[in-house]
Amino acid sequence: MEPTIVGIDVSKDRLDVAVRPSGVAFAVERTAAGLDALLARLKELAPRLIALEATGGFETVVTAALVAAGLPVVVVNPAQVRAFATAIGQRAKTDPIDAGIIAHFAEATRPQIRPMPDADTLLLADLVQRRRQIVEMIGAESQRLKRAPARLRKSITRLLKALQKELTSVETDIDGAVRGSPAWRDKEELLTSVPGVGRTISRTLIGELPELGRLNRKQIAALAGLAPFTRQSGQWRGRSFIGGGRTGVRAALFMGAMVARRHNPVLKAFFERLVAAGKPKMVALIAVARKLLTILNAILRDQQPWQTA
Repeated sequence: MEPTIVGIDVSKDRLDVAVRPSGVAFAVERTAAGLDALLARLKELAPRLIALEATGGFETVVTAALVAAGLPVVVVNPAQVRAFATAIGQRAKTDPIDAGIIAHFAEATRPQIRPMPDADTLLLADLVQRRRQIVEMIGAESQRLKRAPARLRKSITRLLKALQKELTSVETDIDGAVRGSPAWRDKEELLTSVPGVGRTISRTLIGELPELGRLNRKQIAALAGLAPFTRQSGQWRGRSFIGGGRTGVRAALFMGAMVARRHNPVLKAFFERLVAAGKPKMVALIAVARKLLTILNAILRDQQPWQTA
């Protein structure tokens, strides 16, 4: 018998489900009762793989529920699913059709099932993401303050004070979450042992890259969007480039790379060696970020802190 593959299209109010190769399709509400009904039905189907698209957060609770139920779940890249739909000539787009395309994509590509973050790690990821959103809002309001006429400055100043207060509150929640978990404390101590990696970066990685330490260097670089891709056609070769992956993780690693190229003796020498060889500084910085990620991955894998010698 062919293995059962399930695709789920997640929207704000409902979950559309498609099953291959049987062609069964159904929908449930995106509520606690709907999730319970979904889990019961999926357990009966015993699927080999369940695929959901990353939809900006709507999929998080659904994924967590499926993982907690012991079901094989993978979150797939929506851009890849859309490209697959175009390749097979599927132009129509509705939620049931999207669920079928997701199932078809998963059946054709068999994406690797990776360990999914548990509920506590998902909470930390949400907190880290919220902190980043608040920091971005503070930056935007600060820029407006510089250009604003006098009659608007009081309004912007009040909002900036409220955002700073909220930022402090979220950072306190993050600190409490990390300090409350022995496993997270151990991870944070290991990650921050590397010069260039502080608490913000380490907590971003713990929350948003739970696979760190479990995958090889190529796989973890791809997840972070730091794996180089080369454009090539016949005799023509284009530049290698990076892209995709988890933008928050990549941004945190670039922050760490900028600090590490000055204060981490190993990565500073690595950066200077690349620049001396004629590499553009941005290319060298990307290489530093990728090497930093490789180091952090090995540190968590081996459970050994940074050693200079």
